[in-house]
Amino acid sequence: MEAKKRSVIAELSTGELGFLVTEVRNHLLAGVERELEPLQITAAQFVVLNSIMSGKGRTLSEFCRLLGYDSGAMTRLLDRIEAKGIIRRVENPADRRSHIVELTDQGKAVFPQARLGTEVAIRRLLAGFSENDAEALRAMLKRILANAAEG
Repeated sequence: MEAKKRSVIAELSTGELGFLVTEVRNHLLAGVERELEPLQITAAQFVVLNSIMSGKGRTLSEFCRLLGYDSGAMTRLLDRIEAKGIIRRVENPADRRSHIVELTDQGKAVFPQARLGTEVAIRRLLAGFSENDAEALRAMLKRILANAAEG
């Protein structure tokens, strides 16, 4: 008698989903790091720059939420980016106890190159995907995130 084949959902539920997501994340970050190396920017630093440019992050707490860092680690990351002259922290007019992070002129100049490098790395991972494949991938990832938000 033939053994019943285990469902894909059952297999993913045993931890395979986490393993696959982690592996994809690791390869994505490694690819981005390679592309950004000539600019002396790390993947985490690019996330900060991209967040500023897209309007998704401007304060320490917003960056902590986006990157999953605690405030100490995020402060150290911002210190390293600021030392490169790419960002500056200015007093937050809405809350004098905090700062807003903004790109310097140097940061604005390097951002397009960094974004292009990131796109190259991600396109490499999406090689062979059709537009329909990519749309399905995006929809499924958004569905997983929506399920996670429901908790």
